[in-house]
Amino acid sequence: MFVRSAIEVHHLVKNFEYYKKEIGMRQSLKNLFFRKKLVKEAVNDVSFSIEEGEMVGFLGPNGAGKTTTLKILSGILYPTSGNVNVFGYTPWERKKQFKQTFSIVMGQKSQLWPDLPAGESIFLNKCIYQVSDEDYKRTLDELSELLDVKELLGVQVRRLSLGERMKMELIASLIHRPKLLYLDEPTIGLDMISQRAVRNFLKYYNEQYQATVILTSHYMKDIEDLCPRVIVINAGTISYDGELKKINAYQNERKQIKLIFSEQMSQEPLRAFGEVKEFDGYYAVIEVGKEEARICLQQLLERFPVIDFTVEDMTIEDGIVGLYRGSA
Repeated sequence: MFVRSAIEVHHLVKNFEYYKKEIGMRQSLKNLFFRKKLVKEAVNDVSFSIEEGEMVGFLGPNGAGKTTTLKILSGILYPTSGNVNVFGYTPWERKKQFKQTFSIVMGQKSQLWPDLPAGESIFLNKCIYQVSDEDYKRTLDELSELLDVKELLGVQVRRLSLGERMKMELIASLIHRPKLLYLDEPTIGLDMISQRAVRNFLKYYNEQYQATVILTSHYMKDIEDLCPRVIVINAGTISYDGELKKINAYQNERKQIKLIFSEQMSQEPLRAFGEVKEFDGYYAVIEVGKEEARICLQQLLERFPVIDFTVEDMTIEDGIVGLYRGSA
């Protein structure tokens, strides 16, 4: 079966110019006549492609270029250079047909009017996207039931909890059934129950409508549950693009030795065996190379009063942090 690419990005670059000023009145006056211009490379020669129907995690530390890339892909920002094709459209041309193909949800920004009931804002989106009355009613009923907020559509947005508001944000963004969804920290600040509800809903929407989803999140549970593939960006460049489960193999697969001691220990002698990730005197986690794990464990058992131990693979989160550090 032929699967076409939903997104093609080639050599994308986005630079921001800004000015530096020292503190003080004298420097302010000097700044009127001479300003030192600096350039921030937010995105630097980024290339990737995403197939239709994929759910891809877009990861990176703060300031890595994630949101800037999403804003370019959605047409909010113009790039400095490079080519982008999204379902056959160039995003920054902002054609009407293109704007009807996608939605962008930002966990830290709301599109709902706080003083109006959530249903009013959703109806406004229905009018903007010219959704028929029949499709609107069917979609609203389906999404509000799935997210269990049907009884809250008439409640002022400011009266809703954070989790309830985020569910309404999703409904407002999906009322026109977009085939492309950009999600920027959609579960930020939510409790575990609300996070799980949002994840289950996104998984359903992707499977039901074959929607293409790009998700950024600092909650690894979101990524592990939803995204088989991840793109890791740091300092504006891509450091990894591939299967989530293979990240640790890419990082040369290290091991964690977890030790419990019968008496309080000093951290210093443990550092000779590897990087001490956690330590509280009676408990330690040491990161070692996969090939050295057996020998290190044997020596640790011989030299220290260990009463219990485990040897585990590195977590995916640790592997991603390693990628952040390596590319930095």
